[in-house]
Amino acid sequence: METAHDVFIGNSNSLSEIDDDGVELVVTSPPYPMIEMWDGLFASLNSDIDTALDEGEGRKAFELMHEELNKTWDEVNRVLVDGGIACINIGDATRKVDDSFRVYQNHAHITEYFDNLGFEPLPDILWRKPTNSAAKFMGSGMMPPNAYATLEHEYLLIFRNGKQSRKFPSGNDVRYESAYFWEERNEWFSDVWEGIKGTFQEIENADKELRDRSAAYPLEVPYRLINMYSVYGDTVLDPFWGTGTTSLASMIAGRNSVGYEIQEKFTEVFDAEVSEVKDLAHATVSKRIQRHEEFVEQRLEDGKDFKYDAENYDFPVTTKQEKPLQLYTIDGVEQTETGYSITHSAYNESDSINPDSGTQGQATLGSQFQ
Repeated sequence: METAHDVFIGNSNSLSEIDDDGVELVVTSPPYPMIEMWDGLFASLNSDIDTALDEGEGRKAFELMHEELNKTWDEVNRVLVDGGIACINIGDATRKVDDSFRVYQNHAHITEYFDNLGFEPLPDILWRKPTNSAAKFMGSGMMPPNAYATLEHEYLLIFRNGKQSRKFPSGNDVRYESAYFWEERNEWFSDVWEGIKGTFQEIENADKELRDRSAAYPLEVPYRLINMYSVYGDTVLDPFWGTGTTSLASMIAGRNSVGYEIQEKFTEVFDAEVSEVKDLAHATVSKRIQRHEEFVEQRLEDGKDFKYDAENYDFPVTTKQEKPLQLYTIDGVEQTETGYSITHSAYNESDSINPDSGTQGQATLGSQFQ
């Protein structure tokens, strides 16, 4: 299996390199309106935003920022196949403008816009970000009633393009091979994710501008979503590409990817990540196999049995749908004019390694997939 991963430098309000209905899944985290670190970027797209902030018109600035994002959402509507899924990672903002402190509900604004475009909102997911702050509320300290809670979660908004789910031919082999484990399904499709580290990504030897913009979500977030909402060989779009976390997850998951990024410097960070992607993919799959084997062992100790055996592996599985499951690793990485070409091969149990030791890629995995 081969996959292609392209990156285009430019504003994602025009996805001109992508045909209509050219992608099956969107996984992205846009700049968050009314978070101060993004003010400069939004103002560079529309100077009226800077004016509104200077004049203390927070609501106007908020609406103007979302108007810029809406241009990209219109393009997403064009390029996403019928029944395709869009996953938007977004956080709300708390901010004081002109002596008025309030929450700016980014998740609600985006949900309303996608609904008006004709997308069907599906149950969203909250993932809780660990915080280093000891203070769990702000405002007036210990004195009621003027304190307020801190925001420690972000939203994964899930939308389906149209009323109908994607259709697959009966017995589609690729879809069955793309199955996930039963216990993964129970964890991934919960509406609250905990234990995922949501820290700012460290970018070594980068200038201040890049470090200030490096608010990438953890690798496990797009990796889960890609496995949940696409099959092998699908194309995943990230119109707000940043450091390329979605593309990296797509490589590991055996999907194609397309990214759009306004700053070319970020591609240098991504190139460094790709240099270790073979080890990271191998460690990812090894960890998933290890966790399943631990699940099997615990279930048997609890006196429960299994009705089915995996067709490609020497262990039992809980459901009939898991029997054809096939995981893939990465054999080769080749640079192309617009990104990378990746060669994948089926993972065998004889390839198993200790995912918590060894290469740097495996060490990175240990902090993401525990």
